[in-house]
Amino acid sequence: MAYAPFKAAAVQAAPAFLDAAAGVEKAIGLMEEAAANGAKLIAFPECWIPGYPWWAWLDSPAWGMQFVARHFENCLESDGPEIKKLIEAAHANDITLVLGFSERSGGSLYIAQLFVDPGTNTAFTRRKLKATHVERTIFGEGDGSDFIVTETSLGRVGQLCCWEHVNPLNKMIMFSQYEQIHVASWPSSTLYDGNAYALGPEVNMAASQIYAVEGQCFVLAAWGLVSDEMQAMLCDTDAKKALLPAGGIGAMIYGPDGRPLAEPLGDGVEGLVYADIDLSQIALAKGAADPVGHYSRPDVARLWFNPNPGRVVEKAPPHAVPTDDMVGELDTAEGVLDEAAE
Repeated sequence: MAYAPFKAAAVQAAPAFLDAAAGVEKAIGLMEEAAANGAKLIAFPECWIPGYPWWAWLDSPAWGMQFVARHFENCLESDGPEIKKLIEAAHANDITLVLGFSERSGGSLYIAQLFVDPGTNTAFTRRKLKATHVERTIFGEGDGSDFIVTETSLGRVGQLCCWEHVNPLNKMIMFSQYEQIHVASWPSSTLYDGNAYALGPEVNMAASQIYAVEGQCFVLAAWGLVSDEMQAMLCDTDAKKALLPAGGIGAMIYGPDGRPLAEPLGDGVEGLVYADIDLSQIALAKGAADPVGHYSRPDVARLWFNPNPGRVVEKAPPHAVPTDDMVGELDTAEGVLDEAAE
């Protein structure tokens, strides 16, 4: 399928911290700005609504409890009014949207991304496969059904969050779906500045760039910032301010050969980076290396991937009654377990 070139935008901005309503309005404003400048696709940072829970990295879990209720209340439900408002705004601005948010589902939270494509009338949310480090004290996990590449009028679009990009198997799953445009959502780059190099901008910008090279796809790296207001709320000591400096930098758009295509914004500068996307350039990159095609060796190494949802509870059909066969299977299973225990 032939695709027309188009302009894309990636966000570098601080969230409206722990304020879902204000966050939705800010997101809509950036969508409107991008559309007014001719962009057909916009990418947002990780957990951008209602903001990344930095308190988990700064002190004990007991200290962080002061933020838990407010954070929970301002996380978005996938079928809630805030998500519907964002979907409507994407349609109104005729712009494909990938937005990082914290999803509330029942009593649990998940790191999620909202995907909206007005051209195909598609909208869904996907979850980060594995929360990173102390994120696991707040967020649950996704499953194989969250590795999604979607056919749109712009091209085949996929998305991952933050350190999902440093797991090689995650990348192979996405590449195998012939991803042409990838959104990489990052929360910020100032945490532990100088003390944890792997969390800083150099490594994480490199992860986005290498993703483009390895997958021969365009990558929109969206970057969150830490505002002065966020730092004041989260850092009650000078030591914590040193752990979480305000600012941040990293938003960029990369070509399928890894080339930076946008003009970078400065440290702590809010705005959008733009680039023209011409998918015909992918053929040049694929000619040299296609890790799931001519550059693969399935006789030596292959990836097993389970794309099915992993549900905690499976509901039986209405009025289902156990049959003799089902009872027999249960008896056999119990017998095997009894023998193993002995």
